[in-house]
Amino acid sequence: MGNFVRHFEIEASDVDRAKRFYEVVFGWKIFPWGPPDYYLIDTGKAAVTGDIRQSTSTNRNAYCGFVCTVGVGDLRAAQEAIGLNGGRIVVPEYRIEGVGNLLYFADTEGNRVGAMKYDGG
Repeated sequence: MGNFVRHFEIEASDVDRAKRFYEVVFGWKIFPWGPPDYYLIDTGKAAVTGDIRQSTSTNRNAYCGFVCTVGVGDLRAAQEAIGLNGGRIVVPEYRIEGVGNLLYFADTEGNRVGAMKYDGG
């Protein structure tokens, strides 16, 4: 088996708010699973799963070591949905030649996430 990302976690101080954000912005299906305030994320066709869980950190400014990037079909529509649903753009859209266009946003919980329209997809 190769070494590749299979699962990601989103910590949230307000799990319901974070759940609504990702359901609306990316159309993910999110459902209860496991302990209280723990939800499994179905991103669709991707071979990666995720979860949203209650934050265990007392410091919301604590540095997180990984940033995930979500592939989107329409970057401008994603940017609009992010803003309309409580997120904010933290790095405006820019081009990575031969790869696609990328921006970074903060979700409703302050987590940094990438959104990218990949070339050819």
